[in-house]
Amino acid sequence: MSTHDGHRPTPDLSKPPDSHGAHGNHGGHGWMMLACCIPMILIAVALVATGVVGVGWLLVAFTCVALMALIMRATSGGDGGHH
Repeated sequence: MSTHDGHRPTPDLSKPPDSHGAHGNHGGHGWMMLACCIPMILIAVALVATGVVGVGWLLVAFTCVALMALIMRATSGGDGGHH
């Protein structure tokens, strides 16, 4: 990094960014996205158990989780987005 007249340092764009930033943990984001689906599954189970909605809504909830997993895998290419 270099400074200009004592102001904030400017990033050195000649170097690639290090892998310890937001993408350092490749699988973590996918697992976190799937973990965010757990409350939806629990709510769907509770609604079915109390008779508010039919059992078909469990299929909707699990289909949503499956599609989320497929989209996460497809957009990352299966390797965390780094080819």
